[in-house]
Amino acid sequence: MKNNNNMPRNTFCGRTARREFLHQVGGGFTSLALTGLMANDGFLNSQAVAADGRTSWINPLDPKAPQLAAKAKNVIFLFMYGGPSHVDTFDYKPKLYSLDGKTVKVDTFGRGGKKSEGRVVGPKWKFKQFGQSGKWVSDLFPNIAQQVDKISFLHSMTADSPIHGSAMLMMNSGSILSGRPSLGSWVNYGLGSVNENLPGYVVMLDPTGGPISGAKNWTSGYMPATYQGVVMNASGTPILDLQNSHNMSRKEQRLLIDQLNKFNGQHLGERSDNSALAARISSYELAYKMQMSAPEAADFDSEPGYIRNLYGLNHKRTDDFGRKCLLARRLVERGVRFIQIYSGGNHNDANWDAHGDLEKNHNYHAGNTDKPIAGLLQDLEQRGMLDETLVIWGGEFGRQPTAEYNAKPGAGNYTGRDHNSYGFTMWMAGGGIKGGTSVGETDELGSRAVVKPLHVKYLHATVLHQLGFHPNQLTYFYRGLDQSLVGVEDVEPIHEILA
Repeated sequence: MKNNNNMPRNTFCGRTARREFLHQVGGGFTSLALTGLMANDGFLNSQAVAADGRTSWINPLDPKAPQLAAKAKNVIFLFMYGGPSHVDTFDYKPKLYSLDGKTVKVDTFGRGGKKSEGRVVGPKWKFKQFGQSGKWVSDLFPNIAQQVDKISFLHSMTADSPIHGSAMLMMNSGSILSGRPSLGSWVNYGLGSVNENLPGYVVMLDPTGGPISGAKNWTSGYMPATYQGVVMNASGTPILDLQNSHNMSRKEQRLLIDQLNKFNGQHLGERSDNSALAARISSYELAYKMQMSAPEAADFDSEPGYIRNLYGLNHKRTDDFGRKCLLARRLVERGVRFIQIYSGGNHNDANWDAHGDLEKNHNYHAGNTDKPIAGLLQDLEQRGMLDETLVIWGGEFGRQPTAEYNAKPGAGNYTGRDHNSYGFTMWMAGGGIKGGTSVGETDELGSRAVVKPLHVKYLHATVLHQLGFHPNQLTYFYRGLDQSLVGVEDVEPIHEILA
């Protein structure tokens, strides 16, 4: 038989090979519910999935795949949207106190443009040392401060953009440009789902709304839509539009889905390049299963009082973020691979973007999240889950040591800080991370990384490494190239923090 060079790989006589079909429909799940899918047939953007559906996937079950000994099985990413101030939280800079109000020479670059000098804003909170490691932590986080010996602090993080939208895309996908798969999608794609009744990648948003650029932050990009994030709620209805709106019985739903899958499967066989259709088949199945599993996962009635108190569910201030953290633990228990929780929404001052009143802003957001995050670390540890669950804390960048405007003290935005992508702090815990450690340094003002600068790609490489992947060898074939999360250069994990 003459070879057809236009025929996609992994096909036989123009039809999708059995293994390729199973990979396309079974590798992950979408975020759309059964009722919503049937009501809105145009949800899949063909530009957001691979045109040919081909991959060079590293199968974790393949003994020949270049795998490492995995230390983590799951990831919980606590995303502080807006950019928390590192010099007011975990990066102690005592010199800033005495320089408060003074104009100094310092290069900065934020939404106000590039500047060569600025008026220093001294830290608004006191720092104390905690744990056997003697880690300095500000009064903003009295509960997390008690957990520092579980945590590795990365004080020299850098990113390519000081603008929220592009910086968030970089933190979530490794690129300032949209259209690339998010970190959670790479994890979901590489490891697959443990629980067929729940998605492999869950996103929980702030009650004030999602972050800027929205779903681009949890998109599957050029991968099939089965790997994108699922937006889930920790209160009320876990997943919107999940329940059947036509009072159809489970048996009737099953018959309808089977018939749809039959026709869609026939069409997929005729068009092996249609990964969007494969994603749709998978989404129907998942939505059907989630009607039973999602409400159970978000039902906290079985949790004892001391656990609810540990997460702050007994206080209005911490209830919302506490519920999200508790749900994250329950989802990890049920095999969900990647969970991202947002603190801060895209609405006025409803995030960590402290251009104005720094004290009011950070007191509010830290007060909402400190106890729940500390409770999450404690709960994971006491259940023996922290060793296999990688917890990440941070935002898209940090804040500058100087005021956004060079006004006199007490005037205008003197107490606010502009964006800083030159140097900021993030931290990691669990999942084979060495607690009680700190890596990298910013200068004495906290304006830029000067000791072991850590670009975002090194954070991503560390996550993949702990999950058992060589960062450059987890790839997806797209537009003639084997694409990877960390790019074409060899990127090593941050070895100093590996246990």
